[in-house]
Amino acid sequence: MYRNNNKKSLNISSMFGNFIPDSDIFSRRCIWVNGPVIVGAGPSGLAVAAGLKREGVPFIILERANCIASLWQNRTYDRLKLHLPKQFCQLPNFPFPEDYPEYPTKFQFIQYLEDYATHFDINPKYNETVQSAKYDETFGLWRVKTISKSGQLGSCEFEYICRTLVVATGENAEKVVPDFEGLEDFGGDVLHAGDYKSGGRYQGKNVLVVGCGNSGMEVSLDLYNHGANPSMVVRSSVHVLPREILGKSTFELGVTMMKWMPVWLADKTLLLLARIVLGNTDKYGLKRPNIGPLELKNKEGKTPVLDIGALPKIRSGKIKIVPGIIKFGRGKVELVDGRVLEIDSVILATGYRSNVPSWLKDNDFFSDDGIPKNPFPNGWKGEAGLYAVGFTRKGLFGASLDAMSVAHDIACRWKEESKQHKKTAATRHRRCISHF
Repeated sequence: MYRNNNKKSLNISSMFGNFIPDSDIFSRRCIWVNGPVIVGAGPSGLAVAAGLKREGVPFIILERANCIASLWQNRTYDRLKLHLPKQFCQLPNFPFPEDYPEYPTKFQFIQYLEDYATHFDINPKYNETVQSAKYDETFGLWRVKTISKSGQLGSCEFEYICRTLVVATGENAEKVVPDFEGLEDFGGDVLHAGDYKSGGRYQGKNVLVVGCGNSGMEVSLDLYNHGANPSMVVRSSVHVLPREILGKSTFELGVTMMKWMPVWLADKTLLLLARIVLGNTDKYGLKRPNIGPLELKNKEGKTPVLDIGALPKIRSGKIKIVPGIIKFGRGKVELVDGRVLEIDSVILATGYRSNVPSWLKDNDFFSDDGIPKNPFPNGWKGEAGLYAVGFTRKGLFGASLDAMSVAHDIACRWKEESKQHKKTAATRHRRCISHF
């Protein structure tokens, strides 16, 4: 239930009378939000916020970092470009500038997101980390507890009370760091790809890159271009596709084919074209999965590698492919094929995962790995005013589709309930402040 009135405060204590079982709801500074609370100010959260702005629905957006799109700003390497053409990466109702290239750089994309937030007047509450969010069935409210870093004033605790919660923290909220035997005794530089910026400081060094996804491939290429000697660990099968085929985006080609043929036939066609363009990748240590790239993406969310120049270096041996790891030692690594490599540094291109299970309590909407149980396109709406954006495993394109669905659904509810309650007045409470 939403209240669309001019009151700036709401006395929750008066609303619930003597039925509050404990005083925990007032143990923090309590803020009533006359609209949704959006958790996360990445592309997904911004897209939902923009949709709500267009519909005139009030909201707040909470962001644990000090900027929007913190993954892009703080945890990506400098050479990164969008892997897909810009038309598949733009957010709703705001196209990329015409002078942007087909594949914008990381820095161009960040500027685009900054312009997006400015255009729609989106102002997140930065440095505010959600500790927990739980639905209170007794009162039909979400209780979102946060800690806010406020500079010289230290940390402040807040509890936001709302009818609607939008989870927009996405699939890549925290790093995945495998537990390798002996890594603590390695003695050299160990870095997650999220902390890697450039290969400049690795010139002349033997670097082990653990992981063969898009990040692993690009980091290996960047290391080689900066004079390092990269070896890339490939523990399992992987689909490597050219970024473009006959001048057309491979992604766009795949999407087009799936409109006219079954997925298995589209996969066979893509793999045939990839074989013509790239050759047989198996003989370089890059064995393909038994399932085609499109079907694998749909079933398991695994993204194929779109080659932007690493494969020629692999063919020539300038980027070495090595099998799985048994253990690390002082300045070395032992591999499953019995070889021992002398290495100076390790870069873990081992990906990210959702952090939703760590803070969203007592819900059946998300699975244990922090992804909605219902697959795309039906994973954006839960029960009791719970929504999810950015978990489609279909990148920015999928996130934008979900964001439009979420914003539209919330706006319809808000407008309908506002009509029913437009004459309802709420008493004030000195400890509960509405932002709207």
